[in-house]
Amino acid sequence: MVMKNKQESDVLSLIVLTSLFFMWGFITCMNDILVPYMKNVFQLNHTQAMFIQFSFFGAYFIGSVIYFIVSIKFGDPINKIGYKNGLIIGLIMSSLGTFLFLPASWFVSYIFFLFALFILGLGFTLLQIAANPYVAIIGTPETASSRLNLSQGFNSLGTTIAPLIGGFLIFKYFASASTGGGSVRIPYLVFSVVFLILALVIKLVHLPAFVNPHKVPKGAGALKYGQLVFGIIAIFMYVGGEVSIGSMMISFLGLKEIAGLKPAEASVYVAFYWGGLMIGRFIGAISLSHLSPLKKHSLMFLVPVVAILVIVFQKGHDIAFIYGIFLVINLVGFYLGKYLPSRTLFIFAFFAVTLLIISLITNGHISMWCLIAIGLFNSIMWSNIFTLAIDGLGIHTSQGSSLLVMAILGGAILPVIQGVLADGFGVHFSFVVPVLAYFYIAFYGLFGYRHKTLGGQND
Repeated sequence: MVMKNKQESDVLSLIVLTSLFFMWGFITCMNDILVPYMKNVFQLNHTQAMFIQFSFFGAYFIGSVIYFIVSIKFGDPINKIGYKNGLIIGLIMSSLGTFLFLPASWFVSYIFFLFALFILGLGFTLLQIAANPYVAIIGTPETASSRLNLSQGFNSLGTTIAPLIGGFLIFKYFASASTGGGSVRIPYLVFSVVFLILALVIKLVHLPAFVNPHKVPKGAGALKYGQLVFGIIAIFMYVGGEVSIGSMMISFLGLKEIAGLKPAEASVYVAFYWGGLMIGRFIGAISLSHLSPLKKHSLMFLVPVVAILVIVFQKGHDIAFIYGIFLVINLVGFYLGKYLPSRTLFIFAFFAVTLLIISLITNGHISMWCLIAIGLFNSIMWSNIFTLAIDGLGIHTSQGSSLLVMAILGGAILPVIQGVLADGFGVHFSFVVPVLAYFYIAFYGLFGYRHKTLGGQND
C-alpha cells in the first residue's frame, strides 16, 4: 500500500510539473513571435530585435549567478526551502513579468518590454532550477531521462502551438491595436493570470516535500564534476543554437530565395520546427522507458504515424511526405542510439550539423525543410544533457542544476551574434552560428559526459 501511494503521488507530481513545462515552453516560444513583431513596431534591425532573446535568456544567467553565489555562501536554497516553495515563488515572479507587458505597451517603450521579459526570465530561472531535478528524482534514477523527455514533450507541445496561437493573436486578431505594442497587451495579461492560478494549484496540491535532511556544504562543490562542467557548456550551446534558429526562422523563410513568406505565414512553419521537438521528445520518453520491447517499438512507431496523419489533415499530402522523410531519419537515429542517452545525443547532434550545412549551401524548399527538421533532432538534447550532467552529483544536484540553468545564457548570446552576422553578411549565412554549437554537443555526447573529477581522478 505504501508503494502504491508513493507511485500515485509520483504520478500526480509529474502531471503538475508537466503543466509547468507546457506553460514555459509556450511563453518562451512566444519570443519568436515578439522578435519580428517588435522589429516592425519599433523599426529595429536584426541585432536590436535579438535583444528580446538577450533580455529573456540573460535573466537566466543573472538569476542563476545570484542563486549560485547564495548557495556558496549559505548553502543550497532549494534544499532548504524545498522544491515546492521554489516553484511557487518562480510562478509568482513569472506572473509579474507577463503583467508588466501592460504598462510597457502604455508607455510605448521597447526598453520597458525588455525589462518585463527580464523579470519573466528570472521567474523561469527558479522554475527551471527546481522543476528539472524534481522530475529527475521523483522516480527511479534509471528512468530519469525518460521522465524528463516526457515533461519536455509537453514543453514542446507549448512551443508548437505558441507560434500558431501567438501568430494569429498578435499579427491578426489584435493587429488593430498594434500601435506601440498593443497587440500583446491582452495575451500577456492572460498569461499573468494563468501563472497565478498554477501557483495556487501547486500550493493546494500535495507534492512530495524533497528537502535535503543532511547539512548542505557551502562552496562550489558541484564544479568538481567533469560531466557537469562540460555539460554547462553543452547546455549553453544547445539553448543558443535552438533559440538562434527559432528566432531567425521567420526572417529566413521571408527570403525570396528560400520561400518569400510573410510573417503570419512563416509562423505556421515555425510551429513545425518546435513541433519536431514535441514529437522527438515523446519518442525519446518511450525509447528510454522500461516498457517491454513490443510496447516500446509499437509506441515509437505510433507517434510519428499520428504526427503524419495530423499533418495530412492540416497541410496536405505533399508536406506530410516531406516531413515524413525526416521523421523516418529521426526514428533511425533513436535505434542507432540504442536507447543510451549519450550515444543518442551524439547521433542527433551529428544529424543537426549535417542538416544545417545542407541548409547553408542550398536554397528553396531543400534549405527550408532541412532547417525546420532540426527541431526533431533538438528534441532529446536538453533532457539528455541535463540528466547526464547531474548524474552522480548527490547533495550537489541542486547547485549543479542552477549552474546548468545559468548556461541558458546561450539563448541570450548566440542569437545576438547571429543577428550581427545577419545584418553584416545576410540572414542565410548567419546560420553558421548554430553549426558550431551542435559540433560541441556532438563532442559532449561522445566524450564530455563521462564521469571525471577535475583533478583527473575518475569518480
